[in-house]
Amino acid sequence: MSTTITPSNLKSTITDSKLAPASPLSEFWQETSALTRRLFIQLQRRPSTLIAGIIQPLMWLILFGALFQNAPQGLFGSDVSYGQFLGAGVIVFTAFGGALNAGLPVMFDREFGFLNRLLVAPLASRYSIVLASAIFITVMSLIQTTAIIAMGAALGSGLPNLPGLFLVGAIVLLLVVAVTALSLGLAFSLTGHIELIAVIFVTNLPLLFASTALVPLSFMPTWLQWVATLNPLSYAIEPIRYVYLHSDWSLSSIVLQAPWGSVSLGSALLVLLGFAAVALLSIQPRLRKAFA
Repeated sequence: MSTTITPSNLKSTITDSKLAPASPLSEFWQETSALTRRLFIQLQRRPSTLIAGIIQPLMWLILFGALFQNAPQGLFGSDVSYGQFLGAGVIVFTAFGGALNAGLPVMFDREFGFLNRLLVAPLASRYSIVLASAIFITVMSLIQTTAIIAMGAALGSGLPNLPGLFLVGAIVLLLVVAVTALSLGLAFSLTGHIELIAVIFVTNLPLLFASTALVPLSFMPTWLQWVATLNPLSYAIEPIRYVYLHSDWSLSSIVLQAPWGSVSLGSALLVLLGFAAVALLSIQPRLRKAFA
């Protein structure tokens, strides 16, 4: 039988031994571990969340791949099937969608009073709440990404080489950290879960269609090409797509031909790194106010 972690027993859970005083850093990681464990206990009690999170992107791969299987050869690039083209978009939007929902558990904790009780607990750092959510969403996204890559390989889309797989993981990690930070910032800023769900719905589809997830940039009208190249998700999709299709990639490889010029793989990674840094910095005032 699993153990329920509550604010009243959190301190005893994360400080099992009183033989020697723990350092602040050690206490911080103990708190983060306990809060992360709580999220996985919730997932264990509702495994349908993980099952649905894996099935949905696999359905995208199968159904969209079948929908465009008769597309003219070369429409999405030389000797590239739509399944190969689509895989990168599915990986990125699955990770994006999961990270965008990261604020919902925190919002429900606010509404049910758990978060207020947690904030008055003798925590070494309340930022352990944020880090625990980020770790949980990252693990979930990597599980989903693994399932998508495996299904893509089974459908004939191939696999990136080993360095490419590590690069895919790094890109997913950067994206998840950035979007999770923004979602948590919204969770502490908005008044309730209805408002947060509304923001999620309003954000999801426009960012999907205003990116290179479903079609090449060259298929879009000029104004939408500009919008897509301002969308940070395109800078996650295109590097993954490139390493899927090229085994000899490097940081200087051109992965995107934007209306204003060429974008290399290294430049795309810098955009994602900058996006993550801006997201983390932008939520600091909101978190300080919430944790004050």
